[in-house]
Amino acid sequence: MNIETKVEKKQVTKTESDKPALVFRDAGIKRGERIIWQHGDFSIPSGSITAIVGTNGAGKTTMMKAELGLLPLFTGSLTVLGGAAGTTNHLIGYVPQNYDSDIESNLTAEQSVLLGLTGTRFGIHPTTRAQRAQAREAMAFTGVDDKRHYRLSELSGGLRQRVAIAQALVSGPKLLMLDEPLANLDLAAQREMVHVLAKLNHEMGMTIQVVAHDLNMLLPILDGAVYLLDGHPHYAKMNEVLDANLLTHLYSTKVQVVTTPQGDMFVTPGPDEPDDVTPDIHKPDEVAGFHHHHGKHPPIENIHHDSHVTHEQPRYFEKKISSETGRDTQRTDRNGGNQRQEAGL
Repeated sequence: MNIETKVEKKQVTKTESDKPALVFRDAGIKRGERIIWQHGDFSIPSGSITAIVGTNGAGKTTMMKAELGLLPLFTGSLTVLGGAAGTTNHLIGYVPQNYDSDIESNLTAEQSVLLGLTGTRFGIHPTTRAQRAQAREAMAFTGVDDKRHYRLSELSGGLRQRVAIAQALVSGPKLLMLDEPLANLDLAAQREMVHVLAKLNHEMGMTIQVVAHDLNMLLPILDGAVYLLDGHPHYAKMNEVLDANLLTHLYSTKVQVVTTPQGDMFVTPGPDEPDDVTPDIHKPDEVAGFHHHHGKHPPIENIHHDSHVTHEQPRYFEKKISSETGRDTQRTDRNGGNQRQEAGL
């Protein structure tokens, strides 16, 4: 009997919007004369949780910067939340990999979160009661409201990361982007962080994108992955990405995908190759044949290309949950229940 994995169950029950959150069309980016990646041709569904994976230097963080409009494309196009990259950043929450070094550690957790509303790190500015309430809503959601008066320097790495996410969430974004959010966290903090991301996705229907090296902790909540291979980004659902041959070629080392009798999956290094055996590394055109979806465009409908974007005022975190989540929760219930429960979260 074939075992139905949690990933496969989640993909069956996941309700996705017809309108993609991100659309790449023959997109490419370079720095100086060096091409980082090119021929990116795929879309990422709204309401999904997606990992960006690849070896060091493959261009994972560069991809996020391109999505934020911080780095221009040298070819093709990139649409984010219905607008050109850089025009919809008010709808995006971003947590950089070096959050701790980018922010003053003597700030309190609440002051740090409020920066997501005041938009400046140069000094402390007066804030309104409504803004402070908004910050506390975001902190309560990520589980750090009771630490709001602590300085960042007094918090553990896991708690600081939750503060960073609260800062990204406080203005009510539709897309949350995180660069290596699990790096330098212990296993307990990593698990708690995954719970926070799952909660955001399920209760708010938020689209989430995560740069990651180790997929194992994220596997129960991932819908798909963008993998950067030989200078070309590809998107696939997780049941296609979790292929030992693909991952072996992606990481240039032997990789195994193990499924337990309970249906849990994890990725692990395979046995070392003998000294006289050369690793089986394929060329880009060979790898492109691994999955039938390569080179094919998923149907894209109702994509807005209007360059004019109306900037919305920040909304209360609580209002966003009640107004937008209610519809998602009802729709999920009608389609078979909470996929996060099936994912063990």
